[in-house]
Amino acid sequence: MVGPRDPASFRDPSGHIYILDGRVYRTVMPRARDDYEFVRSTGVLQRLARDGRVISATEAPRDALPVAEAEDAAYVIEHPAVPFISYPYEWSFPGLKAAALLTLDVHLEALDHEVTLSDASAYNIQFIGARPIFIDYLSFRRYREGEFWIGHRQFCEQFLNPLLLTSLTGVPYQAWYRGSVEGIRPSELKPLLPRWRRLSWKVFTHVVLQAGFSRRQSSKNAARLSGMKLPLEAYRRMLRSMRRWVAGLTPAKSRPTIWVDYTNERSYTDDEVGRKVAFVREFVQATQPSMLWDIGCNTGEYSQVAVESGARTVVGFENDHGALDTAFARASEKDLPILPLYLDAANPSPSEGWNQAERKGLRARASADAILALAVVHHLAIGRNIPLDQVVEWLANLAPVGVIEFVPKADPMVHDMLRLREDVFDDYTEAVFLQAIQRHGDVVKSTRATASGRLLVWYRRR
Repeated sequence: MVGPRDPASFRDPSGHIYILDGRVYRTVMPRARDDYEFVRSTGVLQRLARDGRVISATEAPRDALPVAEAEDAAYVIEHPAVPFISYPYEWSFPGLKAAALLTLDVHLEALDHEVTLSDASAYNIQFIGARPIFIDYLSFRRYREGEFWIGHRQFCEQFLNPLLLTSLTGVPYQAWYRGSVEGIRPSELKPLLPRWRRLSWKVFTHVVLQAGFSRRQSSKNAARLSGMKLPLEAYRRMLRSMRRWVAGLTPAKSRPTIWVDYTNERSYTDDEVGRKVAFVREFVQATQPSMLWDIGCNTGEYSQVAVESGARTVVGFENDHGALDTAFARASEKDLPILPLYLDAANPSPSEGWNQAERKGLRARASADAILALAVVHHLAIGRNIPLDQVVEWLANLAPVGVIEFVPKADPMVHDMLRLREDVFDDYTEAVFLQAIQRHGDVVKSTRATASGRLLVWYRRR
């Protein structure tokens, strides 16, 4: 049996995505046949796939996909499945930036083969580890002499404006982007920018003018633009200019971040770190998970230990932006199969978009074979006032096996958290923690990791 069409694949009548027994199929409908065949004939997709910039594809017989649409399709193509589907509002700043640069690079390469992109959606990108990959074959079509960059506005709203928000104001874009899944409009970004920033030629061109144009849009303006021609070389210069600008963007120093230096400032010794690393390594070597989630991955230190110990893929989740960026840089520079994503564990990504199904919530997208939850419990139980037993239940339900760390009140980190607030957490004890774990599974092994009493528990869910 084949499940329903992917709920995010409905906007483009040229074709749709279907999932069958874990295999990914795309239909190419007759309206898209000519463009698909032309693009295929140029060899550009094959070249980009060999370079790892575009997902690979093979044409499949139509009866491989037992749905009515396949009977009418001009082609059915099969793609390899991406290990974990993520969304731009979960990406780190360097992750969104890498995805933007890939979109521009792919577009420039395509233009060299008389091919262009019909859109510039950030949702055309997924990640394999920290490497972005373009996934939408039906975005490619034949270039028409003199045409404009029709995806410019979408590129600005879904890539440029979120990056500018964080780069020029220090405001992290993730929460805003999640609340407006099509991105940040120029008219929304403009009022947030200092006046002197608006005088920059690039900001003026791509934000201020775009904001004004959206207010004054009319059929007359649209007709006037449709009659204008843009030489191909000018088109290329526009893309290259945008690429240089995006490549130079960095987060503002005023962006809030607390835990980016945690590795250097933590309250326990190198020997204690060694015990923690050894416990994680033993756990991963024994369980060999295909997909491990590192909840509160910080800068990715233990995600890397997990990969080096046999985890095939790690998805790291972190809500400190500086630490998240560092984790992404670690994975990217070392080419590790680690994808660090933004997550507020007390408020995970929900299902949203059209019919509340277009963008799936965290638990609806995939399941983990194993988790690490190191130095997380106290942030949720004390920092966010979530009952300890509920924190343990949530974590234990994420994967059948895992390692969860309990940090007692005697630990300096918890002591600092309670310094300026009343301690109303009578149930925050090791005994309650262990009882909560044992309600959901068995303790395979535990170890006292630090002199302050941090406890690592390896559980197996019943």
